[in-house]
Amino acid sequence: MDDRARVEKAAHEVVEEHDPRSVPVREFLAAWFAAGLTWVHFPEGLGGLGVSRGLQARANAILQGAGGPNPFFLNPIGHGMAAATVLEHGSRELAQELLPPLATGEHIWCQLFSEPGAGSDLAGLATSAVLDGDEWVVNGQKVWTSFAHRARYALLIARTDPDQPKHKGLTYFVLDMHAPGVETRPLRQMTGQAEFNEVYLTDARIPDTHRLGAVGNGWRVAMTTLMNERSAIGGSSSVRGAGAIADAVELWARYPQRHTPVLRDKLAALWTRAEAQRLTDERARRSATSGSPGPEGSIAKLVSAELNQHVYEFCMELIGPEATLYGDYTQRDAERNEDYRGPVQQRFLRSRANTIEGGTSEVLRNILGERILGLPGDLRADAGKPWKEVPRG
Repeated sequence: MDDRARVEKAAHEVVEEHDPRSVPVREFLAAWFAAGLTWVHFPEGLGGLGVSRGLQARANAILQGAGGPNPFFLNPIGHGMAAATVLEHGSRELAQELLPPLATGEHIWCQLFSEPGAGSDLAGLATSAVLDGDEWVVNGQKVWTSFAHRARYALLIARTDPDQPKHKGLTYFVLDMHAPGVETRPLRQMTGQAEFNEVYLTDARIPDTHRLGAVGNGWRVAMTTLMNERSAIGGSSSVRGAGAIADAVELWARYPQRHTPVLRDKLAALWTRAEAQRLTDERARRSATSGSPGPEGSIAKLVSAELNQHVYEFCMELIGPEATLYGDYTQRDAERNEDYRGPVQQRFLRSRANTIEGGTSEVLRNILGERILGLPGDLRADAGKPWKEVPRG
């Protein structure tokens, strides 16, 4: 039996024995994990079957075709970023502890990277971690942290050696968000929701067993997370016409009185761009063989973010004066609503963040220029200097 047939057989057996339309979501996802279908390229026993990453799309198609959920949407940072990072850089014992509840959504994850003084320049971060016996004591502030208000665990990068250049003095950890010294404060957005947060760390303690990678090797570990993040954010649905473009097509059908040749041309161009992106992502998935995406993942994220914004700009133009209506700025836990995206006006406002979150479009263009096209890198005045000597503020 070849690998594709093996994946399909396992997926069909799970949906037959655990109908996703009737069993609790966590029970179903636990069975999905046990069958090795959560991340098919992971090792057996850790949610995978040890086969090509490209076969994940086939497993997911069977799951969703049977009425099951998209696991990524239930725990985006856990599924899209944390799992691969823990597997590649943590011990097997740590992976065995953390991956099962991550896969079922029992433990939501967040990502503690950005800081008020280190957003696009992530390596300039100031949060410190000092070794005290077999624990690390962490102090600092993180910001723009999605899902921190719901998360049980966080991916954390902190500075452990200020005498080293900024990229070399970093170490990577898994932080228990319920630990003493961890405080989360919501940040309200212009949508009225607060899906982003500030996180304050005051003498928070992390056992050394929850360190990922070697001390001082945090930047390399962070690259694993960031490449998986951009691939996860940029990867579109394998279903034609799904995603943001589906909203535009639905509105087009709902407002026939507003049809014009100009708007028809715009919609056709957007649909073509969405389909081109879908096919490109599908080709990338099918050719993928490893669990560590390269800088090419930045292409998908860059294209999808800008396309998403253009689609919702079209939607606002199509509905005309109704685009100015926004009925409710009540703060609420967006992820617990049945349709957390809200009305199309809310989706338009939320899309403005797409070209900032997960790496700004400007940063992504630098990555593509330097790492794929081989163009000269930016001039960096702080290259080689100890972090503590680099001016900040």
